[in-house]
Amino acid sequence: MPDHPKVSDAEWLVLETLWENHPAGANDIVSALASRTDWKPNTIKTLINRLVKKEVVGFEKQGRSYLYFPLVSRTKIIKKERQSFLKRFFKGAFTPMVAGMVENQELSLEEIRELRRILDLAEAGAKEKRE
Repeated sequence: MPDHPKVSDAEWLVLETLWENHPAGANDIVSALASRTDWKPNTIKTLINRLVKKEVVGFEKQGRSYLYFPLVSRTKIIKKERQSFLKRFFKGAFTPMVAGMVENQELSLEEIRELRRILDLAEAGAKEKRE
């Protein structure tokens, strides 16, 4: 996976808009974000340009306007951010992170069952690798 630059919370909102509907013109992005933010159009256009410079968003000239589209999938960015979070706050150790979250979060029975199912799958995969 290419090592893309970090994406700010504000840039994330622009990316979400593009993941949901692309390609999109700057005015389309401004309209989509109008109901979610109180940002001025120039602020949104600045965020778009930052994402282009970071090579997270691409563009294609169409007549006198530009159409923007994501160059990186939501899944890749989430994976990268998750790895960064794990390294920064837990020195890369997964178990203390999960333990801390489970201890400080009230989980429903359904959530507990889902976590158990995920761990069972991980255990089966680990056993398979050893064999």
